[in-house]
Amino acid sequence: MNEIGGQPNRIEKNTKIKGDIISEADFRIDGKLDGNVKTSGKVVIGKDGYIHGKVECVNADIEGSFNGELLVSDLLSLKSSAVIEGTVAVTKLAVEPGATFNASCTMKGKGGSLGGSKPSAASSSGGFKSSLSSSSSNSNGPAKAS
Repeated sequence: MNEIGGQPNRIEKNTKIKGDIISEADFRIDGKLDGNVKTSGKVVIGKDGYIHGKVECVNADIEGSFNGELLVSDLLSLKSSAVIEGTVAVTKLAVEPGATFNASCTMKGKGGSLGGSKPSAASSSGGFKSSLSSSSSNSNGPAKAS
């Protein structure tokens, strides 16, 4: 993890936080966070880490669990132990075999912008929710990426 915006921040295992985090630096979460994270750096969710909320970042590496809205302006990397649910907007996506990716996903090209004022045809006025998935229940079980 690079330290472009300052020292990286850590939420250690067995730590639970409820609230919103805004930072310029990278974040590593090995504990549990119920809230939102906004950073101009990288977010790493460790194997035992869990976030329920909205995450806005440049890059993200996920080994643990995420449930909510994930907005990654560059690369989202899902490790084999990752479990993702909710809505995802990315520019680049890397998924290891075994990762559970049960989310509606919007991908933007190099010229696109995640926070742009013109939402694509497959997204709502917020620009991030896919119109392909109108139900949050998963009758077919979680999707396995391989």
